[in-house]
Amino acid sequence: MKEKITIAIDGYSSCGKSTLARGLARSLNYIFIDSGAMYRGVTLYALENNLIADEQVQKTALIAALPSIALSFERSELSGHPELLLNGQNVEKEIRVPRVSNQVSKVAAIREVREKLVEEQRKLGRHGGIVMDGRDIGSVVFPDAELKLFITAALEVRVERRFTELTKKGIEISRNEVRENLQDRDHLDSTRAESPLIRAVDAILLDNSQLNREEQLEIAIKHAKKLISKASR
Repeated sequence: MKEKITIAIDGYSSCGKSTLARGLARSLNYIFIDSGAMYRGVTLYALENNLIADEQVQKTALIAALPSIALSFERSELSGHPELLLNGQNVEKEIRVPRVSNQVSKVAAIREVREKLVEEQRKLGRHGGIVMDGRDIGSVVFPDAELKLFITAALEVRVERRFTELTKKGIEISRNEVRENLQDRDHLDSTRAESPLIRAVDAILLDNSQLNREEQLEIAIKHAKKLISKASR
């Protein structure tokens, strides 16, 4: 009898996927895995090792370097959230800055990068009891997940959320820059050849444009508990 399910959350940038996934994992006593952080980790490695030049990823060199990139998570003593380690170093803050955000979709479009990280993600979630968010979790990583949610919100709502998040961190950026970054990422994520951002046919659509965090979480918990109850029968 299976008592814990797998929950896949996909959607566009700055829709609050990770916030929802963390809250849901906390409520269910599941493990939260931020798959996007893993792609950001590879992007940070590429930036720090001069594998991105003139806005272009040095694809062949990055693929050759993949065996040297080790990604793992450790729980923060302060927040209780999992934080990314890149080759043993905590890089949670470094992967959230605009220079990484501006390049991550290009890195994520590389087939060999996706293959490496999908394999790692499946290992992390092979026993269930996890909530993982990203862009291809329900469609590629865990196509058999019991609960799939696809999160969306109006562009201007996402712009304001992302702008507020960055300014609170002391990062100077304009709303126009945020908007352009989100539009670029939406286009790259949705049109890439490898595992594009799509809504799985059995994913529940959740538009949170008019919802606060608590309301969104309440909806997700109801869906999860219904499936957990069914799985445990």
